[in-house]
Amino acid sequence: MAGFNRFVAVPLLRLTDAAAALLLVADLLVVTTSVLSRTMLNAPLEWADDVARGLMVALSFFGAAGALARGENVGVAFFVDKFPPAARRLADALSAVLVLVITGSIAFDALELGQLTTGQTTGSGLPLELTFYPMGVGAVFMALFALFQVCRHAAKDVAWSVVILALVAATWFAWTSFAPGSTPNVGPLMLVGFVVCLVGGVPIGFALALSALIYIWVEGTLPGVIFAQQMARGIDNFVLLAIPFFILVGYLKEANGISVRLIELLERLVGRMRGGLNVVMVLAMVIFSGISGSKMADVAAVGSVLIPAARRSRQNPGEAVALLAASAVMAETIPPCINLIILGFVANLSIGGLFMAGLLPAGLMALALIAVAVLFGTRAALDASDAAPRTSLSKLWGGAAVTLGLIAIIFGGFRSGFATATEISAFAALYALVVGGVVFRELGPRAALNSFVNAATRSGLVLFIVAAAQALAFMLTLQQVPHMLAEAMISLSATSGAWVFMLLSIAILIIMGSVLEGAAALIIFGPLLVPVAAQLGIGPLHYGVVLVIAMGIGLFAPPLGLGLYGACLIGGVPIEVTVKPMLGYLGLLLVCLLVIAFVPAITLWLPHALGY
Repeated sequence: MAGFNRFVAVPLLRLTDAAAALLLVADLLVVTTSVLSRTMLNAPLEWADDVARGLMVALSFFGAAGALARGENVGVAFFVDKFPPAARRLADALSAVLVLVITGSIAFDALELGQLTTGQTTGSGLPLELTFYPMGVGAVFMALFALFQVCRHAAKDVAWSVVILALVAATWFAWTSFAPGSTPNVGPLMLVGFVVCLVGGVPIGFALALSALIYIWVEGTLPGVIFAQQMARGIDNFVLLAIPFFILVGYLKEANGISVRLIELLERLVGRMRGGLNVVMVLAMVIFSGISGSKMADVAAVGSVLIPAARRSRQNPGEAVALLAASAVMAETIPPCINLIILGFVANLSIGGLFMAGLLPAGLMALALIAVAVLFGTRAALDASDAAPRTSLSKLWGGAAVTLGLIAIIFGGFRSGFATATEISAFAALYALVVGGVVFRELGPRAALNSFVNAATRSGLVLFIVAAAQALAFMLTLQQVPHMLAEAMISLSATSGAWVFMLLSIAILIIMGSVLEGAAALIIFGPLLVPVAAQLGIGPLHYGVVLVIAMGIGLFAPPLGLGLYGACLIGGVPIEVTVKPMLGYLGLLLVCLLVIAFVPAITLWLPHALGY
């Protein structure tokens, strides 16, 4: 197996990484060139939008292939960790075989869709198949990496996995052949498939994709190309290009030293006060979320520096990780949060308005966390390495000034209307490149290349979940599920008041946020709930911010929250030691959320003042 990895898997992964990074570079060049041509030469590039979107679709699947090869796809491990060792091995093998089946289906359907669209063109006259063929090739790479993962399991476990899936398929075939009138509706089957995947630890994106595929396979009236088409449709939008660009900004700022400078400056300013390290953690998360927009990248950047510092100062690392996770929840609505971008896209809301609406709620939660840190904290017991000066204050303030430049680009761009969210994110990435390469001179070619590869992989991970959630949302729409749920909530709210609808919405997003990746929960429920809220007189921007915060609480809520698992991995602590302090922090944040939900002025004052 070692020789196989050396001569096959590793070169294939390098090829995948190179393709994903080049696609991201090309997208960045297309977007920035388009903006400069429009603003400086007054000559808009008509083809730029179509090319940028096509490149992003390809980037998403090549990046997702790289993430799959590295095992970065997240699933709920709570249940499968309780299995006996033999059952755990079988569950892991079954999960790997399912991922292989799913990626193989995506690859086949995408390539067939490319063939069917040959000769058709986009609005600007570009061949339409140039969107779907690269998507299919990226999915082929995903299938190959999935096959490699299957081969890493014991042959006995793989054989049993194949037998189990074959028995399920044969049972269904026999049932539909001999007693077709007694078969259950497809909806419950989709739910069972998703729950089984969830319990078995199948990564969330693939669990969502399988639920959509079950509808295609069982219903039998839709061709598989509809599944591929809906996945592409879920990410084939210029607005979503802001996601890979802002993620790239996050990796570039780490590579060029901004991250370390900012955290060290905060430690110098407030780290010695009562609860100082905890205050630094909250403030660092506020600043970092305002720069990158990648939640786990923010958690990694802050946690990798401050969790070891907490250990050295003899603080409980479990409590430090819990506060890190709670700070990530607080920062869910600090621009340029990816989930705000996704919600604005799926619910047709102003992204600039959502960015402004999220600031004061995040400030309220940050103040609450800081107050708790100061009231119940102690002075850090610093060792000699912490007490010794490491970097001159002038250099630290220089790093802070550069950060302010990034924030000025983001907020100034929105306020002036000079560019869209995607275009602003592209120029923020260029700014980070120039700062790292010219100002700090810490961003060499290798570091820049690694930043592009990491950003492409992380973007593929996020956008694949978006694509799978869009495909599932389409299948649910065909079954009238959103319509029925909306009618039920409107009926209940009509008799009990809009406050009941608000509480139900918070409960739904907390629960769904804990079992789904955040983007998936927003894609499925955002378009459903936002119009209902508008009918009940709840402001869309206000309601959208409430949804995102509720989803964030669920994402980091024990025992299922995927974000909490990520924070524990970064902090190097078992999830059990974080549960008690995390519940306390989540209780505080839930109280803040209820205040935000029922005092709309906290959310709406700033966007209204700025004309949104």
